[in-house]
Amino acid sequence: MFSLEIETLARLLIDEARERNLRIVTAESCTGGLVAGAICSISGASDVFERGFVTYTNRAKQELLGIPGDLLADLGAVSEPVARMMAEGALEASNAHISVAITGVAGPHGGTSFKPVGTVHIATARTNHGLMHRQEFFQYETRSEIQLAAVQVALQALRDRMT
Repeated sequence: MFSLEIETLARLLIDEARERNLRIVTAESCTGGLVAGAICSISGASDVFERGFVTYTNRAKQELLGIPGDLLADLGAVSEPVARMMAEGALEASNAHISVAITGVAGPHGGTSFKPVGTVHIATARTNHGLMHRQEFFQYETRSEIQLAAVQVALQALRDRMT
């Protein structure tokens, strides 16, 4: 279902989280649950995967993750502050220790000159270890290529937060 690279990252993530007794939560928009799916495609994921939120609409981001409506209206869903708040909100709404959040423009439509197709914000939060953010710009032809590239970066970002 997923590439060897994604499966390998997911397997390593699960092993590392298990070793550290950490539970994982995801909050996804443009990837539509693919990060959670990649993790759950690996046997043993139930040892560490707590839950996943697919908050595709702004309303879902507000209701499930506590993102303020005025922030979404002012900056749009595809922004660093929203990604950060998604990561924090996922931790607060779960029993997990570490989260990843993704929001972006997977295309082929919906891009603007300020937020072109391929713009993706990924944030990770870890209890008592703060929050990290990275912005990516994936220059791929198709929606699925952008989504899978975002999944790969998100899995690696989670692994980076394990140490």
